[in-house]
Amino acid sequence: MPSNSKLRTESHRLYEKACEVMPGGVNSAHRNFVPHLVIRETHGATIVDADGNEYIDYQAAFGPLILGHNHPEVNRRVAEALSGALLPGAGTTELEIAVAEKIHRHIPSAEKVLLCSTGSEATYHALRVSRAVTGRKRIIKFQGCYHGFHDSVLCNIISPADKVGKIDPGSAGILPETLDQTLVCRFNDLDDVERAMQAHPGEVAAIILEPIAHNIGCVLPKLGFLEGLRQIATRHGCVLIFDEVITGFRHHLGGYQAICGVTPDLTTLGKAIANGFPMAAICGKAQLMDHFKTRSGGDTFFAGTFNGNAVGCAAALATMDILEREPVHQHLFRLGERLRAGLQEIHQRFGVRATVEGFGSVFLTYFMDGPIESYTDLLRNDEAHFLEYRRGLLERGIFKLPVNLKRSHISYAHTDAHIDRTLEACEDVLKQMHGAPVRAAKT
Repeated sequence: MPSNSKLRTESHRLYEKACEVMPGGVNSAHRNFVPHLVIRETHGATIVDADGNEYIDYQAAFGPLILGHNHPEVNRRVAEALSGALLPGAGTTELEIAVAEKIHRHIPSAEKVLLCSTGSEATYHALRVSRAVTGRKRIIKFQGCYHGFHDSVLCNIISPADKVGKIDPGSAGILPETLDQTLVCRFNDLDDVERAMQAHPGEVAAIILEPIAHNIGCVLPKLGFLEGLRQIATRHGCVLIFDEVITGFRHHLGGYQAICGVTPDLTTLGKAIANGFPMAAICGKAQLMDHFKTRSGGDTFFAGTFNGNAVGCAAALATMDILEREPVHQHLFRLGERLRAGLQEIHQRFGVRATVEGFGSVFLTYFMDGPIESYTDLLRNDEAHFLEYRRGLLERGIFKLPVNLKRSHISYAHTDAHIDRTLEACEDVLKQMHGAPVRAAKT
């Protein structure tokens, strides 16, 4: 253990207390990792645990915190909303209308918008309305992509090698007859998608994917892949769904679809839309969205007690206002490029077998050689090395989630000083793991 390892006596005590009343001591599966942290404070780009240890935070709660923790304007707007129509439970509010108008303005596919609370809800509704409109049962998803906790899509995410190419349920209790309707294809492989379509003619209701496969770090779409999916979906009469719960707002106010120039039929949004407050949305073509029963004559159920609540709406409005007027994405992309270049140089200098990947504010190091085009390539990642590296960073005050293949995020609150300190810590960890660099640094 390095000499600057952190003491976590209080975190350990509180974690044991949590385990007495909460299975595993956490409220979400990937929050249970070693070391067990109990977080007491969050500020801008940093988090502080129960023992007073401060960390530069690149986990960012899996991505929502695009502006950083406790952004003062977002928090102020939320506080103001608490004295208004918090949760009337009937009709609509001006806040809901304003959020929907902004999404409609910025997201290319968003002819109509509906609000909910989580990304899983949004993707569930997207698949349901796709089946309702097409009258078909099957869907296509991609190995490595995650779309929420519901039965149709909770499969084939970080699968062991022997499960790739087979249905790999992500949980016990999933209805097999539901999962039987899910076809899993290889990311960046249009031929594989076409084969699935031809094997099940007229049966596929929707193709759903993350336009960048961020739940396995960062696997970028090859040139022509998203355009090809658009053509396949149109040709076969199925719905193309972009799950932009991660990419939406973090990479562009218009989502990744505004960057790549491919417009899906439906889009799901969440995470960075409200900088840490619960808020999500489904949007898309009016002819699809008008099927929801929120409209008289609709045939597809859509409801939720907390849909469009004032807290989430106020946070979303404030976040989008800031993204509109300040150079947030310019800052994120600049720091992201600087950090990725610095990491690449360090790994090369130490002779470490590694590939630094990312886009915009997202980054991570895979301990393997490239290229990386699909999940199958990531089976080469040295998981033990990946986890040892990230735990070493934790001991030096750099928080990247110590879970295999998980991405890291830069926020608007991060500075060049944070990047400098992070690169120094990365070099220190690699020096401990590998010894001195194999060649001197460039002058």
